[in-house]
Amino acid sequence: MTTTTVEKPADGATEVKPVPKKIGVPKEIYEGEYRVAATPDTAQKLQKLGFEVLIEKGAGAHADFPDESYEKAGCRIVKDAKTLWKEAEIILKVRQPLEDPKTGKHEADLLTAGKTLISFIYPAQNKELLERLAKKKANVIAMDAIPRISRAQKMDALSSMANIAGYRAVVEAANGFGRFFTGQITAAGKVPPAKVLIIGAGVAGLAAIGAARSLGAIVRAFDTRPSVKEQVESMGADFLELDFQEDGEGAGGYAKVMSKEFIEAEMALFADQAKDVDIIVTTALIPGKRAPILITTAMVESMKHGSVVVDLAAEQGGNCEVTKPGESYDYKGVRIVGYTDLPSRMANQSSQLYGTNLWHLLSDMGGSDKFRIDLDDEVVRGALQIHEGEILPPPEKPALVSVHTSVTPKSKAAAAAAAPEKKSGSLGAVILVVLGVLALTGIGLKAPSEFISHFTVFILACFVGWQVIWNVTPALHTPLMSVTNAISGIIIVGGMLQLTNDSASVTKILGAVAIFVGTINVAGGFLVTQRMLKMFQK
Repeated sequence: MTTTTVEKPADGATEVKPVPKKIGVPKEIYEGEYRVAATPDTAQKLQKLGFEVLIEKGAGAHADFPDESYEKAGCRIVKDAKTLWKEAEIILKVRQPLEDPKTGKHEADLLTAGKTLISFIYPAQNKELLERLAKKKANVIAMDAIPRISRAQKMDALSSMANIAGYRAVVEAANGFGRFFTGQITAAGKVPPAKVLIIGAGVAGLAAIGAARSLGAIVRAFDTRPSVKEQVESMGADFLELDFQEDGEGAGGYAKVMSKEFIEAEMALFADQAKDVDIIVTTALIPGKRAPILITTAMVESMKHGSVVVDLAAEQGGNCEVTKPGESYDYKGVRIVGYTDLPSRMANQSSQLYGTNLWHLLSDMGGSDKFRIDLDDEVVRGALQIHEGEILPPPEKPALVSVHTSVTPKSKAAAAAAAPEKKSGSLGAVILVVLGVLALTGIGLKAPSEFISHFTVFILACFVGWQVIWNVTPALHTPLMSVTNAISGIIIVGGMLQLTNDSASVTKILGAVAIFVGTINVAGGFLVTQRMLKMFQK
């Protein structure tokens, strides 16, 4: 870390103060890209982290952030990109480095050794760019590679942009649709509500559902992942299901490639829906692959005149067979919207969200004073593509144990071998049940009536507690156990009451045992809760 020595005027002593690291925000050169990597608001937040923020002249103009607003926020305006890249130690961008059509020079050539570039990179599609950047001996962090884990949600720029794209898709659909979304009954006649089909219920799909529902449309949604059904229905949409058992959950929350039989059933569903709905919004993407064709030419031709298809996957080929990436046009009476810059069409909001994602990332990386690239940080390591000029391989993902296992010949043999043990275990269970019945019979014959009433309550409590706990989804066991402190507290209070009563010594012993066990449970509950909370912290 660079430091400077400042002399104190009072006693002549010296104080070492860190020199703020400089963040540079260049103007985007991609045609039609209006977003900017920092807004006046996020720039102030970066300054509070100790950074000095440099903004290229006119960088935020298209997003309605004039240079004057940055100057009021304490930023320094730099006249050209070359000067900014030279002075700044950390470069924040939206698009990956590109060749400037005006000067013919590539932005990657402006990056020098030891500096850090943070932007969308899409490394799988831009291997040549990675190699070019690696030669500069710099560090490159891809915002599109932020791992999708709980702690990284605040830095997930892909989700931020998908949220805006989903909302904007409905706005574009409304612009091309010739009717109200909501149904109306007027003196001039009845207006039916628009019917909207959302294919893909990820971040963009859910945003589209929310926007369409708020406009009053009848919304239907489909996704290959059954786990999103509750989310869709909670937003007031109907979830379309296939009579076909196959889970489409893939890595990172994305959908996976489905079987041929599933796809055929899926396409039949879309063909039926295309004849009935007015608007279709498609969002289906599989990382690193061409977008799957879900709406065929025949389906488009079967739609009613005046209908609209908005294809959010246009940049990767499109989900609609007749989509033209970057264009909006009429195909036999149906408006096909294939814009690839939907977040940029809401540049002001997009820049604010993206700038906030960057601010969270830089905050987690230590701010200006303690800025470091920590290879042990799973978020930073997941997004880090180049470290000191070395292209890094994707980090290893923890092995996941699937609860759905297929039966192979080997597993069949193992099951056959385990059969005698299962029979033996069943016999042992029968013996335990018989012994339990005999014990309960003895207690019923010999124990006093007061004890029997308490014992009955105890047995019922055990049975009810067992059923309540083990019928809960396994994913909720940990948070469930962390909140049992209240129950354990009641047990401790009961044990203390038994110790204070003039009761038999056996009762006092049991009360003491209850206090001891309850205290262990309370302490364990707090420890589990703290571990859960730390999962969402660095």
